[in-house]
Amino acid sequence: MAWLDTGTPQSFLEANQYIGAVEQRQGYKVACLEEISLRMNFIDLKKFETIIEETPNSPYRDYLNIIREEYQEQDRV
Repeated sequence: MAWLDTGTPQSFLEANQYIGAVEQRQGYKVACLEEISLRMNFIDLKKFETIIEETPNSPYRDYLNIIREEYQEQDRV
């Protein structure tokens, strides 16, 4: 967990760069609510797939599909 003060334009830019670096280096999205909901069992895989279908084609949708595939692989093991 990290607290990022974004009260000034400079600190907002720094927070943006920090989040971008984390996402790029770690390979996951920060605060992806759909992913969190699935992993915390607030929604099931069927609902998650419905959300993916409703999400426009984009890198974010691609990320959700990766999460879906990982989740399905875990269920097979």
